[in-house]
Amino acid sequence: MDSPIPKYKPPDFRKAGLKQAPAVRVEPAPMDGVAPSNYHATSNHPEYVHLGGGRWLLAAESRMDSVLVLRGESLEVVEARRLKKGDPVVVGRSEDGEEGIFVHVGGFRSQNHPSTDKFSFHTYGTRETPFSHSYDQLYRILRHDRLHGTIVWVLGPAVAFDKDSRSAMQELIEDGYCHALLAGNALATHDLEAGSLGTGLGQDIYTQTRRRNGHYNHLDILNEVRRAGSIKDAFESLKIRDGIIHACEKRQIPYVLAGSIRDDGPLPVVITDSCKAQDAMRLHARKATTVLALATQLHSIAFGNMTPSYRIMEDGTVRPVYFYVVDMTEFSAAKLVNRGSAQSRAILTNVQDFIVNLRNNLKATD
Repeated sequence: MDSPIPKYKPPDFRKAGLKQAPAVRVEPAPMDGVAPSNYHATSNHPEYVHLGGGRWLLAAESRMDSVLVLRGESLEVVEARRLKKGDPVVVGRSEDGEEGIFVHVGGFRSQNHPSTDKFSFHTYGTRETPFSHSYDQLYRILRHDRLHGTIVWVLGPAVAFDKDSRSAMQELIEDGYCHALLAGNALATHDLEAGSLGTGLGQDIYTQTRRRNGHYNHLDILNEVRRAGSIKDAFESLKIRDGIIHACEKRQIPYVLAGSIRDDGPLPVVITDSCKAQDAMRLHARKATTVLALATQLHSIAFGNMTPSYRIMEDGTVRPVYFYVVDMTEFSAAKLVNRGSAQSRAILTNVQDFIVNLRNNLKATD
């Protein structure tokens, strides 16, 4: 079967403007955590710097809102807070080669150009948009990346509030369709609550009936896990034999739980220092080839901000990083795009239905 991954078309540096581009300039960081004036801020598009003599270098492991540090022919994308005094930081605010910096936005553009009509309907995705093609494309990408890429999930707790969607996510992890999972305290807490008590926030995850004193359930889970010292050590005392986090532990899939101000508990593994949480998430952004962000606006935007639109593979080829945001509201998807993640693709639907549909179709073809 043909690969669903499009080939990358690099810039033509022989063109006028790029051919005469000057070598990029650098200035030293004046102090730890501070960039020099006129620093170049990165985007999530492929970015090149001109070393001189027609030699252009592509930034690897990029992300938006960071800076470029150039040491000889080594180019690193660094969060400004991580700069050390004296680091040689790329300076320049233009993006078309005038200052030796070129941002390339058309590398994965389809040969099937969109309509050039000045007026047309359905130019922006909404809940009325048909998503059949999006689903079929996603199935192909996931089958490919299960073996040849890195699939990262960003999950909100809604996935664990429904019996079928929780089971479907567990199966996707067990079947190799998840290489890392990012979430907050709530997803893990309510997944463990479902595994131990069959509820999510005190409500039965199948019948939706409320249990007596159910509002204690997630608090009791938090208390018991903290007593045990870790999630893994609490599986036995809580009699948990299934679920999303259980599948991650069983398959040794890394997961990052980033904390927030509103967290109860939190669970012992939750990272409450926001900079440390960002660093932990960034490790997976560097590896991701496909991201699925489900019903979690803040985590979706956070991970979208640190995920590039491309990745340089081990063999030197450049491929796109697919970023799917799945939510019932157009607002969440639009906000992600407005925060700079223009490569994100929205599927507007109930995430519980989405995850079950995804599992069923992938199972049918495995």
